[in-house]
Amino acid sequence: MGLGYHFANAVSISLFLYYGLACLFADGMVEEFKRYGLSHFRKLIGTLEVAGAVGLLAGYLLPKLSFLSASGLSVLMLLGLAVRVKVRDSLFEMIPAAVLLLLNAFIAIQAFGRWA
Repeated sequence: MGLGYHFANAVSISLFLYYGLACLFADGMVEEFKRYGLSHFRKLIGTLEVAGAVGLLAGYLLPKLSFLSASGLSVLMLLGLAVRVKVRDSLFEMIPAAVLLLLNAFIAIQAFGRWA
């Protein structure tokens, strides 16, 4: 694995741990999820984000986990972009989800090559 893979992995792990824990515990996220119309999914999404980050980390020992985690996080970010479009957020507000989608798609492709 190249430096780009490790950098992308480190960024994704860090950001999904941060955002996942924020979804689970930060009061500000309660309001955001109300705005999205997804209040009842906040804890599930936070849990999936944290699990994805842990899966990426564990993927260093079990390469298949990197592929599965990055793929799952990519799908989560694709759905997140769809929600942002639905609530008519600005393009600027969509940048984090778009970047994380691309980052995790890159990780998934690279990880697939490690164990396929």
